[in-house]
Amino acid sequence: MAGRSNDWGFPRWRSYGSSREATTVRICDRHNCEEKGDCPAPKSPNSPDRWYFCQRHAAEYNRGWDYFEGLDKEAAAARAKSEQSENAGYAEAQHYGWGGSGDGTRSSDELLALEVLELGTDADFETVKKAWRNKAKAVHPDVKPGDAEAAKQFQTFQVAYEVLKQAEERREWKG
Repeated sequence: MAGRSNDWGFPRWRSYGSSREATTVRICDRHNCEEKGDCPAPKSPNSPDRWYFCQRHAAEYNRGWDYFEGLDKEAAAARAKSEQSENAGYAEAQHYGWGGSGDGTRSSDELLALEVLELGTDADFETVKKAWRNKAKAVHPDVKPGDAEAAKQFQTFQVAYEVLKQAEERREWKG
């Protein structure tokens, strides 16, 4: 029985997809590299064409890469939002990990709120309160009655403060 395969009958003794045929392996696109090229990298900005590098060469290639090069702020934000929505299937739930990119202390919504209040990313909540009060007092509807632009700014400051307040409450609750 030396020539009998393990694939006969039930249960199947070998995992599905583990056949004996040779598989094709893409080689790294870097000249003279013989490693497996399984890391895609864009050939040029705003192009769907990709290079396929090994992990070492992909890191070298991406070190100076600016994905949003040549885009204005609105187009870059739109691209980031579309990328995030397209890749949402791979997103991790917020309570299992970090809320955003970077060191994980601030989510993207919190960073936007801090930008609205013109604060740095390391601002504590007391600083946030002071900045919010000063900005809200300057454009409050009671101070500037009938000014639609001031009312819009006031609402923006209110939303930014609420985002940061809720984030602070979540941190205190977890802490």
